[in-house]
Amino acid sequence: MLIPLTRKTFEEIVPAVATGAQYAHYWGKLSDLLRRVLISVVGIFAVVLLKALFFREGFDEILLVFGLCIGLYWVWGPILTASLQNIECRRYGYCGFWQGKVLDIYITEELVGTQENVNNRGDLVVMENRERCLNLEVGDELGFLTSLRVPLKRNHRAIDVGDLAELLVFSNRADLGRIAKTSDIYIPDHNLWVSDYPYLRRDAFVEVSRRINIRLETEPPAPPPVESASRSQPKRNKRIPKTGANQRTVASSSPSPRDRGRYEDIPPERESSRRSSRRSTRDADDW
Repeated sequence: MLIPLTRKTFEEIVPAVATGAQYAHYWGKLSDLLRRVLISVVGIFAVVLLKALFFREGFDEILLVFGLCIGLYWVWGPILTASLQNIECRRYGYCGFWQGKVLDIYITEELVGTQENVNNRGDLVVMENRERCLNLEVGDELGFLTSLRVPLKRNHRAIDVGDLAELLVFSNRADLGRIAKTSDIYIPDHNLWVSDYPYLRRDAFVEVSRRINIRLETEPPAPPPVESASRSQPKRNKRIPKTGANQRTVASSSPSPRDRGRYEDIPPERESSRRSSRRSTRDADDW
């Protein structure tokens, strides 16, 4: 099931500014935080250096504001990254609500990085960092199929084949004939989200899903097409019995030049006997 959404609903579900879940996603681990702090420290040092070398007089207010902004990059950096990700999704002209089912679910181990170490004998050892991932395939009866690979979590064990799956599809065509991107997947049977990155404002998406399901339940099914009585009854080809009059008419019709001599050579008595033999073997009532 694929239902087009209006642009207003599209912008409500995919906002321009980062949501709380998106901010938490891009906040990252301790290593990501330290990287942003390092960028902030380097930025403040660059502002102080510019002030000392080129702007000894004037521009104090501008440099102060610029220094504060770059010094707080470790705080607003995730907001900027998530907002750019949202803008990329909002560039698509059209959006649709899709509902299908879980077709397959399986677990794989993916290589996320390598690490080189030296053992006690001085040999170089390459350590592979692998992560268990959940692979989810969803589709519908029309043949649409998409898959999503995310890091495995404990609550993913509740998902089973046949569960309902809902998501947004993005396209640049008004009829949604070519899907360019899909969002994270929502499993309404377990109130569970499967996503690598939370593209959607989840409360708005759940509300849209609830309204669509209520409308589909209350709408009466479309009546089957009513055919007319003349179309419902099959046409029967009427067979006309070959009576003597009909045969006489055929015989009296002008033959072709190729067969003219053949018909003229048949005596009248043989022609009448041939007609009588046909009528005796197959009567007109049998038709």
